[in-house]
Amino acid sequence: MTLRADARRNVEGIRRAALDVFRTGGLTTPMDEVARAAGVSKGTIYHRFGGRRGLIDAVVDELVAERIRAIVDEVEALDGPLPRFEAYLRGIWLLQFDEPAANDVLMRALPDSKPLSILCDQACEFALGLLRDAQAAGAIRPDLTPEDLTHLILERGTIARACPHQSRSDYDRRLGFTLRGLRPL
Repeated sequence: MTLRADARRNVEGIRRAALDVFRTGGLTTPMDEVARAAGVSKGTIYHRFGGRRGLIDAVVDELVAERIRAIVDEVEALDGPLPRFEAYLRGIWLLQFDEPAANDVLMRALPDSKPLSILCDQACEFALGLLRDAQAAGAIRPDLTPEDLTHLILERGTIARACPHQSRSDYDRRLGFTLRGLRPL
């Protein structure tokens, strides 16, 4: 079905508003805030997108997936398992600091969203491959398990949320302590 021009503008306005609202408040921000930012009723959002999940599914690629893909591309361009492993974690952790929505993806805040689950699974698989490579090279401690790595990512997301007044440079400095602690003793 082809939408009228005004309906297409509404849909695009809702998408843009959702991107802005979710970037600052995360994916669990009330739909009322998205509606207010878009200048439409909440009912219009539900009519056009079927609800929160449909709206998130419509914006997740632009919201978070592009940033995660950029991190992966940067990491793949690096030489050596340790620089790749550490660059990926630092990139993901800084993304969690910069984008509340990234936390929601990585923390699986909306497990019923198939695009979010796929994105999270891909990010986890990539990280686990980096971990295996770094451990095989003796660059990362052998007792670090895949579950530990998952928890480290979740913990950094929790820290980013719980400490909103820390500066990005202080947050990044502390990431260095964590990364150095993952190297062999």
